[in-house]
Amino acid sequence: MESEIRARIEAEIEALQTARDELRVKVHLGAAEVRDVWEAAEKSWSHLEGRAKVLAEATQESIEDVGAAVDVLAEEIRRGYQHVRKLL
Repeated sequence: MESEIRARIEAEIEALQTARDELRVKVHLGAAEVRDVWEAAEKSWSHLEGRAKVLAEATQESIEDVGAAVDVLAEEIRRGYQHVRKLL
């Protein structure tokens, strides 16, 4: 009886350890994915700030071009932030 209980407990601990190890990897990878998505959004944010400065100084002819680029960057950042929210 005692050996059966010991074996059951050891099997349970082993199963929990396996599950723990798998989750540790997923959490680590998830954190890396969140970090990657965030860094990409931050890079786009820097570009957006630069484009906004150019837009403030742009001539009427180039405003449309710069404005279109800002729209694209803003949407990219928006999608990145939505992705980060889902990952958290």
